[in-house]
Formats: sequence, C-alpha cells, structure tokens
Amino acid sequence: MTSHTAAGTAPIGIDDIELATSHHVVSLDDFAAANGTDPNKFRLGLGQDEFSFPAPDEDVVTMAAAAAAPIIRRSGSEGIRTLLFATESGIDQSKAAGMAVHSLLDLPSQMRVVEVKEACYSATAALQAAVGIVTRSPGQRVLVIASDVARYEIDTPGEPTQGAGAVAMLVSADPKLLEIEPVSGLNSAEVDDFWRPNDSTTAIVDGALSVTAYLDSLTGAWTDLAAQGGPAMAEIDRVLYHQPFTKMAKKAQVHLAELTGEDLETEIVAVTGAGADAAGAGAATAAGADTVGASDAGPTGPRDTGLATSTLYNRRLGNSYTASLYAGLCSLLDHDEDLAGKRIGFFSYGSGSVGEFFTTRVVPGYEQHSRRQAVTDALDARVPLSIDAYRALHATELSSADDVTTPKVTAGPFRFAGIKGGARLYERA
Repeated sequence: MTSHTAAGTAPIGIDDIELATSHHVVSLDDFAAANGTDPNKFRLGLGQDEFSFPAPDEDVVTMAAAAAAPIIRRSGSEGIRTLLFATESGIDQSKAAGMAVHSLLDLPSQMRVVEVKEACYSATAALQAAVGIVTRSPGQRVLVIASDVARYEIDTPGEPTQGAGAVAMLVSADPKLLEIEPVSGLNSAEVDDFWRPNDSTTAIVDGALSVTAYLDSLTGAWTDLAAQGGPAMAEIDRVLYHQPFTKMAKKAQVHLAELTGEDLETEIVAVTGAGADAAGAGAATAAGADTVGASDAGPTGPRDTGLATSTLYNRRLGNSYTASLYAGLCSLLDHDEDLAGKRIGFFSYGSGSVGEFFTTRVVPGYEQHSRRQAVTDALDARVPLSIDAYRALHATELSSADDVTTPKVTAGPFRFAGIKGGARLYERA
C-alpha cells in the first residue's frame, strides 16, 4: 500500500529529517519550586521535564531555517521546487514565514513558498500535499517545515506545557527513511478547544475539552481508516501521536487499545533532568523500549508500539505544536534500531479540530541516518533560564510600529535581527 509516483515505479516518502530547537530551556523542577508545586505534577502528571524557550533573537523562522539547513547541506537544493511551512505561530498576516527561510537558505527563485495553518495538524496536510506533488512530478522534491513556539499566559494550567521546536522533512521518490502509504483516516469537527485570536500572543485553551476533542478525533480518524481499507492494528508495529504533553500520548494509546481491542503497552517513563542522553537508553529500557528496538508482541504482556521511545525528545522540548508529532518520529528513528520494514501509524491532531491517521513503512538502512547525537547535543547545549529571566522574556512583546534591534543572544546559525519599517529582519548569526 506504499505511495507511488505517477509512473508507478517508485515509492514516495520522507528522504531526510532534522530537528532544531531554541537557545534557552526552562526546568520544570525550577518552575515547580518557584510556584510551590510538587515537581511530580509535571514530571508524572504531564510527562514533561523541561521546555525550550526562544531567545530575544529567535522565532519560528530561525528555528525553521536551522532545521532545514543541514538537509540542504546534505542533499542540495536541486529539484526542490516547493517549500511548505506549517505553523500556528505566524509572523505576518499576509506574507509566508517561509519566504524568510527561503532567503536565509539561499534557495532558488524557481520555487513556490506557502504557509499552511490548522493548529497542530497542518504539517501533516503539508506532508500529504508534498506526496501529491511528487506523485505528479517524480523528479521534484518538496521541503516541508513545521515550526512553532507554544506560549500560554503566566499562571495558567497551560504554562508548563509551553515549548519551541522545528522539524524539517525532505519528501521525494525513493526515500531513505519512510515510505508513506496512500490510505488515510480523516476526521474534522468544529470545536472551540484551543485557539489564538489575532490580537493575542498567547493561546486560549479549554484543557478538559481539548483532551476530549483529541480522543474523539482519534476515534473518527481510526474508524475512517478502517472504512477506507487501511491496515488493522495488528498490522501496525509502532504508533506515533501528537504530543502537546507526553502524557497525552499515553491517553491516546489507552484509547486506541480500547478502540481496537488490542493489548498495547501504555506506559511512558518519568525521567528527571537533561543529563540522561535525551532521556535515552536507561529510560527507554525501563519502559521496555530500549535503544535496540521496542519489543514486539509477547505472549504474556502488552505489545510495545514504541510509545516511550517516541516521547524522549518531547519530554525535553515541550510542546512544539505542528512539529510535535514529527519530533516524536525523530525520537523513534534515533532510538529504535529494529524498525526496518516495520509499519508506523501516525495520529496527527489539530485543535478546532482536524485529525488524520496514516501509515508508513520504514526503509531498511534508516539507522545509518540517525541524528541522535546531534539532537542530544543541541538539547544539552540550551542555556537554562532562571524563572525570573523566563518571566521577563515571556512578558516582552515587540510592536511592528516601532523600529527595534534585538540583542545578539542565540548560538544558532540564524537570528531575528529586529524590526524596521514594520518588517521583520533576519540574518545569519
């Protein structure tokens, strides 16, 4: 059931992938201490240890460019005629954020550049559109970027689930990582579970309704996948979920097990701090999903579908909205060495709401392209913020009406330099 080009000769999917995040990090242990809260409320209740937070000269553009640049270095830009930028943290009401990325990466002018929006789901819409483009024109490649900064008001339940990150993916025929299968299950329903008005820099969320809407969407998408002739749960080896906080993936796994009648592993692991190799080998082993591959169905226990392994990066990133699902993919690819030929199910969800359940096949040799050490190094290199410094940064809002030059803080390769004449300026760091 793999997607093929118009000529029917080559599979289509993800040829390369890269994860990037911000300069700063906020420890939820520090956050808990400052708020007089038991840190297990976050570590166990949310499944989170810390969250990334942008420096004053970072935003979705700088993270997106940082994620995409290594792909361009490895693969070049030949044949890339489309850049699809998925975000719900847009920097302009008219101009696509991808135009700034296009400039920073010196990409060819013979390209279409478009921004895609539907809450946390839109990167999947961009990915499926990319498959369609390559199906029609097999010689083309498509650069898909998901980049977001999750921001909530201070002293609200959503505050500890903030985060920042970007994932870039190169979609092509004959991919090196994943072949995308053609059948999807879809579900859309109007619901006010989460939104951000045009005049607000922070999101509004009804937490209880959002969880219900997520699980209802999973039910609808899974039911539609079956109706479209998609694989049964017994034919799916690993499952990835959108992770606004990693405990939500556990809730989704419990729900999917109930829907399908399958005995699925539902434990994620609580790991403290940043020093455990991206919450890597020891944590994953404790959850039954070590770095040489999650164990498949056993005669005496639930089947491990990579739940714990897929949450390792997001425990440290926090919520990256559109990038969250694909950060989970990065974590799985980097920590599970037994994926060749396996089928991965993806549940993508965006509040408001849209859900999609689709499947892929892992290409043999994928492990040769692991970015585990690079991601771990990037996460470990983030500069911690004190709670006072974090709150001061959180309170900083720049008006487009004022010219401003941002301080040089980021250690990343690209920076947001300021605002002049109402326009945002970017430069190589």
